[in-house]
Amino acid sequence: MEQVVVGSRSSVVGFRIAALVGGALIVAGAAQISVPLPGTPVPMTLQPMAVLLVGGLLGARFGALSMILYLAMGAAGLPVFTPTVPLFGIARLLGPTGGYLLAYPIAAYATGWFSDPARKRGENPEAAAMSVNPGLAPGVRDPWGRIAFGVLVGLVLIHLGGLAQLAIITGSISGAARLATWPFLLGDVLKLVILVPVLTRLTPTIRARL
Repeated sequence: MEQVVVGSRSSVVGFRIAALVGGALIVAGAAQISVPLPGTPVPMTLQPMAVLLVGGLLGARFGALSMILYLAMGAAGLPVFTPTVPLFGIARLLGPTGGYLLAYPIAAYATGWFSDPARKRGENPEAAAMSVNPGLAPGVRDPWGRIAFGVLVGLVLIHLGGLAQLAIITGSISGAARLATWPFLLGDVLKLVILVPVLTRLTPTIRARL
């Protein structure tokens, strides 16, 4: 019996490590898909979508840890950041797009927390996915609404991080919004449309193993 318990714990730990590394690699892969936009130093990229996906799938704690690992990889000089921005390592975190990157752990945590099915100890994972997060308003307690709200909060936090750092660099909040927020609003709507059904389907299965 003891061997079974130890083996089970080892399996869980192994899956958690794989999930943390896998989440960081998903964001790193998404960063390679990048399109420069005229008039702004911020490119169009799939990174934010990947961050929200990882946060939603892994939950608050593991989603945030995975993004911290991602930032550590980039700060160490590994080619995990968007290639269209000509800054490397720690310099990228201090540059015009660094605010977005630094917001990733917070955004992943928030997305994971708000989309948390609030599993109770001993509750079946499938049933837990339908349970209520007491921190949410009644209108967002169903799985779709809960996850949509989590994704929306994550998007807002990423934008706030990017906007804050760019405003410091440019000295203008309105100018920073013109460069870093308005061009990406349509893409944010598309992220919501894509992520909500994906997370609704996959989140219970992934989190049950964490």
